[in-house]
Formats: sequence, structure tokens, C-alpha cells
Amino acid sequence: MKRTKLRIIGTSVTLLDVIRKSAEEDLGLDIQYEILDGVNCQQKAVTCPDEFDVYDQWFNSVDLLWTAGAIQPIETSRITLWDQVSNLTKTGRISLSDKLGQGANPSDVQFIQADDSLSSAQTEQITMLPTAHNVDAFVYNPAVGNHYLSEKMESWSWLFDDEWHGKIGLTSDPAIGIADVALGAQAAGLVQFKDIGNMSVDEIDRLVSLLIEKKKNGHFRHFWSTLAESFNMMDRKKTVIASMWSPAIISLQASGQKIKSASPIEGYRGWHSGLSLSSHLDGERLDAAYAYLNWWLSGKAGAIVARQGYYISVPNATRDFLSEDEWNYWYEGHPSQSNIRDPDGRTIVRKGKRRDGGSYSERMSNIALWSPLMDEHNYLVRRWNEFLDA
Repeated sequence: MKRTKLRIIGTSVTLLDVIRKSAEEDLGLDIQYEILDGVNCQQKAVTCPDEFDVYDQWFNSVDLLWTAGAIQPIETSRITLWDQVSNLTKTGRISLSDKLGQGANPSDVQFIQADDSLSSAQTEQITMLPTAHNVDAFVYNPAVGNHYLSEKMESWSWLFDDEWHGKIGLTSDPAIGIADVALGAQAAGLVQFKDIGNMSVDEIDRLVSLLIEKKKNGHFRHFWSTLAESFNMMDRKKTVIASMWSPAIISLQASGQKIKSASPIEGYRGWHSGLSLSSHLDGERLDAAYAYLNWWLSGKAGAIVARQGYYISVPNATRDFLSEDEWNYWYEGHPSQSNIRDPDGRTIVRKGKRRDGGSYSERMSNIALWSPLMDEHNYLVRRWNEFLDA
């Protein structure tokens, strides 16, 4: 009997081969992953919805995809564990006392209204099934910590401190890179924004002018586009402060690098990924896509991404697939009682270590800015590329 094939596009953040193989085995499907960078993934989804079945990327893509008619509603009645999904995407925060971050808060585009608009008002149709998420900031080496931490709290402003001229690394992704440097420039008092999550043309120009000036003066050393590039950037030890994502941080620490992941006093940059259904899907392939969405929340995928340093929207289901020590380290913020391994079986956390930033609730309750998709996104991308080319 011929197996149904699902075509899934996304980024290397969540399109892991170990997840694909596990889903194929459990679901009896053939699953094809197409891994793109963030910008190209968005562009392909918007322009060629018939060339994918499931879109796996970030919530800050949803406005583009929904407006273009590239995705269809997801019926929450077909999501088995929908009632267990965290409040993070349903209300924008885990609890009412948490900081409500600016930018592309997932809850703002989660629910489809009767007039086809998107908002946080809960309905029975959603744009994207929430899956993996995390908070990011930057990493630094011991020399930076020794310089600051006797007197100052960790701060995004460190990205602009002349003390580290020529030793700063940034991601080249426009939406994420601009968020990191905007938080840094604002914390350093160099540029102020009326709404840092949705900058005006004038604010973008002032920020990019500052960045180009700094780059021409040699302040920024490296720009990375893949996890491997970010790992190598810090491994060479010529970059001492850098934007970085969890898998590369874990790999560096596992290799013996004494780097620390910052918990900025201003708050983190948050991101949330998820799965959307292509607008062309129907029949048997639509059923297969729903099976894949439900599989993602059933626990196994959550355990795999936990070992990458990420969280999942249904943590209770995931807990059954983690050891008690893994759960306590990744979610509760406790020191590890044994060596902890990644999805490939490599030791990534040594006994006695505690996760930088603490527990899930400590980290996810302190989001200053969600990775944004601004009204002036196209203009921002053009100006960001001018900065990269300067």
C-alpha cells in the first residue's frame, strides 16, 4: 500500500532528522523536509503554497502567510491536546503577572475571527499550531563577565560597548538581527523607539545609520547565518560577545568553552515556532497533516527539542518522555544530577550544572520583545542588507 507523503518546509531550528524519522515510524507516513533560511522560507510559503503541505516556522510569519492566502484555518477540534496547550500563545504570557513582550506576540495572530481577521480573542480556528519556543539573548566569554559583573547587571547594551570593539558577533537574519541590535541600542541610550516591535521608517533609518557607522569602524566582527557558523565564530575565541541560539550554546559549553548565556536586565527576545497547513491541502493529505500536527504535541517531539534547549507548548505530555533529571534541568532550572545528553547521545551538560537563566517560568516570563514582523518589514530588510553590505 502506497504511503502518504507530506512535504514540510521550515528552518534547521526544528526540521531535525531525528524528528522526521521518529514521525515517519510512528505515523506510517513519508515525510520530506525542505530546510531554508527564515526569509526564503517565508517567501516560498507566500508565493508557492502548492509546493508544501506543512509550514514549520515562526509566528512572526503568520501575518504574511494569512494575508497572502497561503495557509488555511486549523480546527482546534481536530487537535487532541489543544486544551493542554500553554497559555503562552493563547493569552501572550504564561500567567497574568508576566511581562507582555512587545513585537510579534504569538497571541495576536493565533485566533481566526468571523471576519477572517486575526487576534487573541479565542475561537475554534487557529492560524498556527504552537510547538517549540524559547528566549534568546547573547553569550559572552569569561573576560566579559570579569569586566562587568562585579558592578553591572547583564544588559543588551554590552553589544555596543566600545570595550569590546571588533569582538562582537551578530546573526545575519534581518528580523532577528534587527531585534537584537535594537534592544542593544536602546539599552545603551543610542536610539530610542516609540514601539521597538514596530519601528517607523525614521527609526529604522536612525538605527541602521548607527549600525553602518559602527560596522565601518570595525565594531562588529562576525555575522552568522547557520548554527555551525555561530559555533565556529565563538570557538575561535576572537569574538567575545555574540547573538547565539540554544543548540550552538549547548554545543560550545559541551566542548568545554566557558561561555555564559546572558539574562539581560531589560528582558529576553522571545520566539515561538509552530505548524501551519497549506491552503491547497484537502482529503487524505490534510488528514495526514493533522496526524503530524497531533504527533508534535504528543510528547516525543517535545523531548527531542528539549534536548536542544527548547520548550514545547504541551510540557506535561513531554515530561513522560524525559527522565526526571532532564525535566528538572530543562524545565525546573535545577542543577543536573547526572550527565545530560542531546538527541544524538552526546553529553551536553555535566553533572552539577544549572541552566543559565533558570527555570521555564523564570525565562519565559521575562520577554522584552518577541521576534517582530514590522509594518515596514520590506523596508527594514532592504536597510538591513545595506548594513550587511557596508
